[in-house]
Amino acid sequence: MVAEPRGLTSDEAARRLAAVGPNAVPEQRRHLLLSLAAKLWGPVPWMLEATVALELALGRRLEAAIVAVLLVFNAVMSGIQERRARSAVALLRQRLVVQVRALRDGQWSLVPAETIVPGDVVHLRMGDIVPADVGLVDGQVLVDQSALTGESLPVDLRGGATAYAGAQVKRGEASGEVTATGQRTFFGRTAELVQSARTASHLQSLIVSIVTYLVAMDVVLIAALLGYAVFAGLPYSETLPFALILLVASVPVALPATFTLATALGGVELARRGVLVTRLSAIEEAAAMDVLCSDKTGTITENRLRVAAVRPRAPFSELDVLRFAAQASDEATQDPIDLAILSQARERGVATAMGRRQAVVPFDPATKIAETVIESDGHAVHTLKGAPRAVLARLADPPDVEGDVQRLGAEGYRVLAVATGSRDRLQLVGLVALHDPPRGDSRALIAGLADMGVRVLLVTGDSLATARTVAAQVGIDGPACSAQDLRRGGAGATAYGVFAEVLPEDKFNLVRALQEAGHIVGMTGDGVNDAPALTQSEVGIAVANATDVAKASASLVLTTPGLTDMLAAIETSRRIYQRMLTYTLNKIIKTVEIAFFLTLGVIATGTFIITPLLVLLLLFTNDFVTMSIATDHVSFSRRPDRWRIRPLMENGLILASFILLLSLAVFFVGRDALHLSLPHLHTLVFLTLVFTGQGTVYLIRERGHLWQSRPSRWMVISSVADIVIVSLLAIRGVLMAPLPLEVVAALLATVLVYLVLLDLLKVAILRRGSGAR
Repeated sequence: MVAEPRGLTSDEAARRLAAVGPNAVPEQRRHLLLSLAAKLWGPVPWMLEATVALELALGRRLEAAIVAVLLVFNAVMSGIQERRARSAVALLRQRLVVQVRALRDGQWSLVPAETIVPGDVVHLRMGDIVPADVGLVDGQVLVDQSALTGESLPVDLRGGATAYAGAQVKRGEASGEVTATGQRTFFGRTAELVQSARTASHLQSLIVSIVTYLVAMDVVLIAALLGYAVFAGLPYSETLPFALILLVASVPVALPATFTLATALGGVELARRGVLVTRLSAIEEAAAMDVLCSDKTGTITENRLRVAAVRPRAPFSELDVLRFAAQASDEATQDPIDLAILSQARERGVATAMGRRQAVVPFDPATKIAETVIESDGHAVHTLKGAPRAVLARLADPPDVEGDVQRLGAEGYRVLAVATGSRDRLQLVGLVALHDPPRGDSRALIAGLADMGVRVLLVTGDSLATARTVAAQVGIDGPACSAQDLRRGGAGATAYGVFAEVLPEDKFNLVRALQEAGHIVGMTGDGVNDAPALTQSEVGIAVANATDVAKASASLVLTTPGLTDMLAAIETSRRIYQRMLTYTLNKIIKTVEIAFFLTLGVIATGTFIITPLLVLLLLFTNDFVTMSIATDHVSFSRRPDRWRIRPLMENGLILASFILLLSLAVFFVGRDALHLSLPHLHTLVFLTLVFTGQGTVYLIRERGHLWQSRPSRWMVISSVADIVIVSLLAIRGVLMAPLPLEVVAALLATVLVYLVLLDLLKVAILRRGSGAR
């Protein structure tokens, strides 16, 4: 028999930690130059690089140099924003700490995994990620180490075997001594909790699809332009660069940096509000969520279990029920049910030591039973604790206790049955009722989510009676059904508000059923068996007491008990959606205005009304300045946000047509009334596109009238700086023909007045549908 390990003292653990270092592996970072080079490879960089080559071939070195600067500037800005995003996620990782059950100073407690040292005694249970190499002493666990070894099947480990760092405990419990930590582990790394932050998402895909339509429109206009150039005899040395630059102007060069910046800032904001983001793309997924499937224990309720009632069965007493229930519990697991029972047994002075433990079968959600085998007087005594139906099914002659179970369940109690005896002759000892009262903020939370268009469904493994009672207490509407009823078909998932007696696979099937019905689903979870449902749902939410595997599978991790922080997550995600909607609508309007204005200008006048050089400058002054949209103060929708491409494009075309009329009017006034020369007309057109571009952002950032909300400080600073710099360049004749100050001022005033008047029409236009719901 192996001697029971004693663990370390806190002082000894601190000394070893100082000697061997933290239980972590340094993160490998990509070299800065390699990251920059990656930004120069892709469809958008290829287009800019082709433009540089064409300009050099035509001897336009200045234009080629500006495009090259634009290319490098885009790469650097994208790299900076992605680095900021990684830094934000790194800060979140520091808060998403793996907790390990360790034996320190003779007591079991939860300590951060990074502080584990060789010699520590730790306890592993289902749902854990093994924090270090652990030599098992007792117990039995089934671990999945496929990510480490490539083995397709889980491995069964027991005393004498080693559980390697990074493996996932799928079933069972075991204790052992840490043999290696950090880089000294067998596989040289600790478990990863957080997936790499990926900015690709449904939102970005939709924006890219919109831009594809815009580029297609540009291709048609360019074909018309080239056809006119052949007919009018325009020189190809000017037509080809102009056409290529026109196409480049439609590409959202700043989109990657803007989107990354918006989501990174959202992740930092959520961290301050108690929500850790493990995948940045999940932030905007939450904007469309309209159904939230919520656990009961620790989510809707306080997760502070206490024994509320004990119902013994003759010939046993209440103390007997507590004694046998405590025998089937283990303090090392830190399981709330076990701790509540052990605490009550100690308070009642119940002695639980009745023999040597031969085997422990920890609670399994599939069987809903925990079992302990005790050697007493040379006999093996089996003690069971679990769901009443599951325990009664193991008895040869089960008594009728359904009435007691229903009555206790109707009071909102979680009911466990306790049985003992030999393997073949078990008898019921009694029932234990555990009370976990609803959280004080649960009713207000559910009402708040309903006000935001999110329906909350209660999903629990408890009985129908308990589920109905808790749902009524917190205001969850809808009929209740058992998972068994749902499996038979029936009315379908959308017909119910409460799901009871569910198994982990039922959660996964429920998510799929809701998704097939057209819903965007959020799912809360805390256990290893919740991982499939958390992964399947658009918004997987690991609650505060979740296991490591659940946190790794989720996209959002709550750091405080309950779901109150989800209101902040939804609000923030919808604000980000509004910012990206503004960016997208602005891109549609500006692309339509520029493409039609420049193409029609050439066809109407027989000459190029702007130079390729000024179009490139326009990319700097428009696209990159609009990155400040990511910092804008915006309101959020009270309903889930959904992208609707058709009305978004329609509204963009309508608004662009009004701005196009202004641009054409300015051009003809400059030519026919002011009698400006062609180079001065180029400057006038450039200023018009810059001023209307900046004004459009403020026109559409607010779905109501533009004066109803205040833009962010960075937006205002960016716009003012842009307008001032461009105006000074135009007045002093840098890179363009000079214009008088009074002409520039009159143009700016005209654009401002026109856009304020257009705002009155904009409200009615966007009311038709802004591309969102």
